[in-house]
Amino acid sequence: MDFDTALPIALWAAGIIVFLVVLRMSNVFRYIPNNQVGIVEKLWTTKGSIESGFIALNGEAGFEPEVLRGGLHVFFPFMYRIHKSDLVTVGQGKIAYVFARDGAALGASQVLGANDTPEKSDFQDARKFLTGGGQKGPQRKILREGTYAINTTQFAIITDERVYGHALSDQEQIVLDGMKQTITERGGFAPVVLAAGHDLVGIVTVHDGPSLSPGEIIAPEVGIDLRTPETFHNNFQEPEKFLKAGGYRGRQLQVIVEGTWYLNRLFATVESVPKTVIPVGNVGVVIFYTGPSTGDVSGDQYRHGELVTNGSRGVWKDPLLPGKYAFNTYAGKIEIIPTVNFILKWVRGEVGAMKLDENLSEISLITKDAFEPTLPLSVVMHIDYKKAPMIIQRFGDVKKLVEQTLDPMVSAFFKNIAQKMTLIELLQNRAAIQEESAQAMKEKFTGYSLELQEVLIGTPRAAAAGDQTIENILIQLRSRQIAREQIETYREQEKAATQERTLNEAKATAAAQTALTQSLIQIKVQENEGAAAFARAQKDAETIKVTAAAMGEQSRLEGQGEADRVLAIGTANAQSTKLSVDAYGGPEFRLAEQNFSRFADALTKINQPLVPQFLMSGTQGAESGNAGLIPTAMLSSMFGQMMPEALEKLKSEAPKASRRTNGA
Repeated sequence: MDFDTALPIALWAAGIIVFLVVLRMSNVFRYIPNNQVGIVEKLWTTKGSIESGFIALNGEAGFEPEVLRGGLHVFFPFMYRIHKSDLVTVGQGKIAYVFARDGAALGASQVLGANDTPEKSDFQDARKFLTGGGQKGPQRKILREGTYAINTTQFAIITDERVYGHALSDQEQIVLDGMKQTITERGGFAPVVLAAGHDLVGIVTVHDGPSLSPGEIIAPEVGIDLRTPETFHNNFQEPEKFLKAGGYRGRQLQVIVEGTWYLNRLFATVESVPKTVIPVGNVGVVIFYTGPSTGDVSGDQYRHGELVTNGSRGVWKDPLLPGKYAFNTYAGKIEIIPTVNFILKWVRGEVGAMKLDENLSEISLITKDAFEPTLPLSVVMHIDYKKAPMIIQRFGDVKKLVEQTLDPMVSAFFKNIAQKMTLIELLQNRAAIQEESAQAMKEKFTGYSLELQEVLIGTPRAAAAGDQTIENILIQLRSRQIAREQIETYREQEKAATQERTLNEAKATAAAQTALTQSLIQIKVQENEGAAAFARAQKDAETIKVTAAAMGEQSRLEGQGEADRVLAIGTANAQSTKLSVDAYGGPEFRLAEQNFSRFADALTKINQPLVPQFLMSGTQGAESGNAGLIPTAMLSSMFGQMMPEALEKLKSEAPKASRRTNGA
């Protein structure tokens, strides 16, 4: 190709290039990708430049509020400059912050721009934002997850990854970088997450809004009623509703609990603190630093301070029962008071679980006999949970009560007791002292709203190390006790010997149990037989008794009959005799006649002859021939003596017989 041919081609190519360059520079045609927006800058216009502000709202030269979306756009040549900007993207679970470069100025007490109307809160429509009264500076509203087509000349968007902004000066860049650093330090690009398993509570501090009144340190709760949606700010997630409800800047009484909360960290920061846990067996007395001032509810009898209703400023009258509480530890203080029995030990080095007795030590005593022992002591006590607020109001806390009141009171009490006893009495009368001290100190403890359960006294010890005085006394007491125990041992051994003898007897009895059982059975049989014989004897005796009674009656009747018969015969004989006597001429003659008759009968019945067969003579030969004969003179003499006596007797008996006869 020769020069003449190539020259036109080159000229055409150069013209085309120049045309294209001019066309490009004139911005007649601009293509905006779908992942970007176009920010329009008007270079010149017959309306001139804007007089105030940063965005040209009325067609002036400058940045226009509207943005270009993806596609091909045609403009008047050499009038506009188009700036491409990425779409604002906020990641999942992230928060983005908005900084308005143009708008109304912030108020004197404002920290963040208000977004209390739909116009002021629409960051994708810059014209609406500016014409609606939107304020410049950092905004109260935050951006949540998503992609936004925002005019980054008007709004700088701060995310955790980058700052979306166009035409930023170095000064603005420094401001926005500092703002990002502050948000990062507050963890503001992520929501506040309070996990359920961590038992945390969030204490909120608001950095915008009206200030608290003088003397107030905690902002009251506002906008917590779900039934009023115009002021319910849902745990500070909607700043405008919080301020509309009358919220104040500063530390808030309201706290946030478990959950995920999207909070603008430029508006409110959150401090996580553990929940207040009141263990079982304890109560929590609340000392509240805020709230309304109310009257005293402790009653006229309590003159050590005031108690207030729960929620008021002061010591609450009702303690918190065991459990977990989302309590604002900046708004008040909770004193944990044990309600179970707990021990205070006056023993150096021994400390209870609540450490109330860590400053207590043994009580120094002086006895009556000038010994100086120390007394270890334990006191079991109880606090009525309803009286716990009174203790806090009066003493501040239980430890102060123990150290400033109970310790000197208990020490003085036992010092007074020790002065009245010798050391040996102090050792030997421990139980009595313990009982006396329990009774005496119960009343004193009641005066401090305490309930004394038990006083436990230890063994007195020597105050100085190496002092063996008390030990020597204890040795003496132990020797006495050993002697007593030996006596008791001997007594028990004696009992054991007796018991052994009883055991041996029991064994012998068991060995002879068969014979013993047999003999017992035999005894029982004999007892039964004896009982049967006794019963028969009783029956026989009764029979004999009845028979004897019958026979006696028969004999009586027979005797009576015989007596009647004899009486009748005697009467007849008497009559007959009387008649016979009368017939003989008198009783003398009748008696003589009877005697001779009886004598005659007697002579007939004997074998002796009436006439002697032998006669006695004076010779010896005749003696044998006359033996056995009764001399006649002897007979006459015998009859002569008998007759007078018989006659006298007959005379004396005759009248009696006559009287019997007459009586019969």
